[in-house]
Amino acid sequence: MGSLDMKTDEEIILLVKTGDLEAFSILVERYRERIIRYAKKFLIGYDDAEDLVQEVFIKAYINIKGFDDSRKFSSWLYRIAHNEFINAIKKRKNEPVPFFDPDSIFPHPIAKERADAEIVRKETKKIIEKTLDKLKPKYREPLILYYFEDMTYKQIADVMRIPISTVGIRIKRAKEKAKLEFEKLNK
Repeated sequence: MGSLDMKTDEEIILLVKTGDLEAFSILVERYRERIIRYAKKFLIGYDDAEDLVQEVFIKAYINIKGFDDSRKFSSWLYRIAHNEFINAIKKRKNEPVPFFDPDSIFPHPIAKERADAEIVRKETKKIIEKTLDKLKPKYREPLILYYFEDMTYKQIADVMRIPISTVGIRIKRAKEKAKLEFEKLNK
């Protein structure tokens, strides 16, 4: 199994597609903790987050033959997770997932990062961590993917199937909402 650990995701997928179904376990090992972290932050208050993560990997396994080799496996896997988590939220009806999305219809330009972006990013991450449960899923998810999963706007856009400009808008609005919630908590 050691030599499989050194292979890229795409090389492992090729092995799985050609019949080495055991190789899929390497992908599960690589991504399990990340997808669990994503689930726990996105699905705040859900006791069955780990069960949903299991479903994500089952769906990925079942659909691996249809995986488009020109895409990144991680983006494809996060997209499956995104769909599972949104479906779980819809089933619970705790948090509405709106059909009409003004962020996609009225896009704004993405702001340029400042020179001290890393310091700002760390501070922002702390604020977000403390206020995630106060944000709607459509704002919570891009923050999690950007700040905790270190995805680019392009990767987030691929996962959520929204325009890159919408990712920027949602992150900007989510940070503003998180800051307001943080200020309320610290009064």
